[in-house]
Amino acid sequence: MTQNSRRTAAGADNNKSARASKARPAKASPDRNAASKFPATKATAKKPAARGTSTTPQPSLPARPPREKAAPSPAAKAGRRPAAAHSDTLPAQLCEQALAALRQHASAKVREGMARYAIPNDKALGVSMRDVQAVAKQFGRNHALAEALWQTGIYEARMLACYVAAPAQVTPAQMERWARDFDNWAHCDTACFALFDRTPQAWDKVEEWSARGEEFVRRAAFALLASLTVHDKKAGDANYLRGLELIEAAAADERNFVKKAVNWALRSIGKRNPRLHAAAVAVARRLAAATAAAPRWVGKDALRELTGAAVVARMAARKKKAG
Repeated sequence: MTQNSRRTAAGADNNKSARASKARPAKASPDRNAASKFPATKATAKKPAARGTSTTPQPSLPARPPREKAAPSPAAKAGRRPAAAHSDTLPAQLCEQALAALRQHASAKVREGMARYAIPNDKALGVSMRDVQAVAKQFGRNHALAEALWQTGIYEARMLACYVAAPAQVTPAQMERWARDFDNWAHCDTACFALFDRTPQAWDKVEEWSARGEEFVRRAAFALLASLTVHDKKAGDANYLRGLELIEAAAADERNFVKKAVNWALRSIGKRNPRLHAAAVAVARRLAAATAAAPRWVGKDALRELTGAAVVARMAARKKKAG
């Protein structure tokens, strides 16, 4: 081998070694503790919400040599959406871009059909949830944008705000402001399921809102509790046993959107594990025996699912697996 050939081979080996030695980014571990009025829970890194709230695909990377894989970004390893490419744009300008993106999907048919689901459409564009989520993927997490979108009062803009807001930047004051604006179940449930249940103060708000008088604020307490049963994997049983106490106390609320959320939370807690299943069934039986219509409905409807063959078999399997 000639001297020039040896230099060329050595250079190729050095380039290959340099690529192989790139440090992989550390996996983020967000801290999340249960609120003080509930028993303390271990810190937990929340997974992305179900129902279409998956993380945004990473932006395309520069071309690389064949068979060389790009190292995942810190955001991807932490299960978060990447920052939007236009994150430096002023919130007002970015809000206009987001609204323009929503309007491209607007449909008179969708807007007219909202009434069938008890959703007011006087401030709606007529954009399906699937398209709202698609627009959210375009913009990524941007808390300033979320606040600007919420302030518009437009139905779809507020739905989009729930998906682009950054959970780590949500404050108790913001949760309170948004909750006071709830005037339909869709905003209430989406905010709880896609955003609020990822915040450190989620358990505090369950406790606080469960005693509130406003229909959709009180609904938010139990929508949030139901969401936590799915997404807070490390919360202890004591938190949910306290939740059952709140459920039993609120079950007499005859307002449609409150009692349905109370029922939702009761069924969700009962499907979490065998111990909570037994406790939830006991609560449901007491409510089913009530003379008042609202708690009786909550209890009977929950019992149908919690004592059904599918749930009973699932709990038996989990109990057997646990030994």
